Formats: sequence, C-alpha cells, structure tokens
Amino acid sequence: MKRFTLAIALGCAALAAHAADKEPTAQQSKMGTCNKDAGDKKGDERKAFMKECLSAKPAATAASGTPQQQKMKACNADAKGKTGDERKAFMKECLSAKG
Repeated sequence: MKRFTLAIALGCAALAAHAADKEPTAQQSKMGTCNKDAGDKKGDERKAFMKECLSAKPAATAASGTPQQQKMKACNADAKGKTGDERKAFMKECLSAKG
C-alpha cells in the first residue's frame, strides 16, 4: 500500500511539474485577469461579474493577435538584414525564447 501511495504521489508531482513548465492558455490568462478584477465581490455579484468578464471579447487594436503572432512580428522586425541560414537560426532562437 505504501508503494502504491508513493507511486501516486510521484505521478502527481510529475504532472504538476510538467504543467508548471507550460505557458497558460489564453482562457487561463483571461480567467486570472477576471479573477483579479473581481476583487472582493462575493456571491451573485461575483458570479455575474465573472460571467460577463469571461464572455467579453478582447478589444480589437493594431497590436492585437495571439501572443505567438505578436512574438512573430517582433522577431521578424528584429531579423531585418539577416538572410538564409542566419535568419533561420535567429528566428528559431527568437521564437522559442520565453517571455
């Protein structure tokens, strides 16, 4: 029984570590933002606020797009003047960089 419990605990720890390495999805980020914006609202007021906040569409701006699209635009701008293998290597490094 101890081995089974240990195996379950190790499995959970591995899953948690793997999940911590991934960037949050757009929905997870939105949930975090709405949760912060909800502040100290409680009960039905909070429920209504969260429903409205989570269903709201993001405002369209010139800088809109997914984080990946924004990163691609920034990397493309930084890669000006580079060609061929140099550009390919730069773009690979730039796009895979965190943050």
